[in-house]
Amino acid sequence: MSAVKGEELYYGWKVAFALLGILTFTSGLSFYNHSIYLNALATNPAFDIRTASYAVSIFFLSGGFAGLMVAKLIQDYDPRLPICLGAVIACIALCLFPRIVSVWQLYCTYALFGVGFAGSGLIPATTLVTRWFQKKRAVALSIASTGLSLGGVVITPISVLMVSSLGFDLAAPLLGLIYVVGVVPVALIFLRPSPASMDLQVDGGPAQDLVNGQPSKHLPTAETVDGVSFKMARQGRFFWGIATAYVFLMMAQVGGISHQFGLVKEQLSAAETAFAVAIVPVASIIGRLVGGWLVGQIPIRMFAITMMAVQALSLGILALGFSEYSLFLGLALFGASVGNLLMLQPLLIADAFGLKDYAKIFSICNLLSSWGTAIGPALLGYAYTVNGNLYSLPYWLASGAGALGLVLFISGGKWKHKH
Repeated sequence: MSAVKGEELYYGWKVAFALLGILTFTSGLSFYNHSIYLNALATNPAFDIRTASYAVSIFFLSGGFAGLMVAKLIQDYDPRLPICLGAVIACIALCLFPRIVSVWQLYCTYALFGVGFAGSGLIPATTLVTRWFQKKRAVALSIASTGLSLGGVVITPISVLMVSSLGFDLAAPLLGLIYVVGVVPVALIFLRPSPASMDLQVDGGPAQDLVNGQPSKHLPTAETVDGVSFKMARQGRFFWGIATAYVFLMMAQVGGISHQFGLVKEQLSAAETAFAVAIVPVASIIGRLVGGWLVGQIPIRMFAITMMAVQALSLGILALGFSEYSLFLGLALFGASVGNLLMLQPLLIADAFGLKDYAKIFSICNLLSSWGTAIGPALLGYAYTVNGNLYSLPYWLASGAGALGLVLFISGGKWKHKH
């Protein structure tokens, strides 16, 4: 089979849309559902909301460390293996949730949940998009990563309805089953490890994965793809600039998202609050799709700096709280930055370092940023308490963290290949 003639026929687009569906289920049933699970679990007298909230930090940290093993599996085997295995592990964790009776069981189960999410989440998804696309990589990644926001729009309301109508004891294992059904069949039917596995070339790129001039049937290896090794990448300022920047960018982002309900509830009526909490996920979807197109028109580094500045500015607007209109504006700008900054990290890494050690490089950056993800909600929660149960100080802290991330990213400069 020769390289595709028409772009609309390229199999990589099926991969991108399949990943959109997979990430919708994984993000909706994990990231966006944490508050649902924690509120249900907090009815147990063994722990309260504060104790249970530490479990979310454990979820992100365990996922960050598990990502290192996921990257190794992706490099050596078919990426569908960690995706399907991760979905099964996440299902097991959800089935165990109603049986939790002590704090240590809560933390162990959430650690297991984090491992499952890591296997079926961003690391395999972004690796696959990076393998399948070159010229259209930003558009393909914007499509696939839109599932991260759709999960909160589509899956979370269904989860709320299931828990309220069926009870947590029955709803949790059913949600685990939905996790498997939403991920495993789609992965097995539509995903493929690389263009070479179907005798195709990378869309818009040079022929790769060639052995004696012929397409290889096997997975890409360090010898058959372009790019630099992790060892070489870590020797440059750019790697450390982006790696450390995303610690603070994710601290600001996840902290801001996790407390947005409390922020808007503090200032708005019940009807206005219901409208306001939908602004961020909707703006993130629109912003990501527009951003995927813009990245092809302007330098990616310039766009990244702009989005980092927008995030810091939007969090500052939310901290000021002039009126309901400034609140809506701040949430919309914040949502646009949320959608694009999540997409830009893998794009920046792939653009700078290529495919050779992409999974490993991204997993290391993901591990570092998971510390910011884990600390953000707790830091803003502590600042909220110190500030007399008001949200101005927490959002100023989030804005400052975003600004620090911007400075660190700029300090990394541009990637310069060392020969």
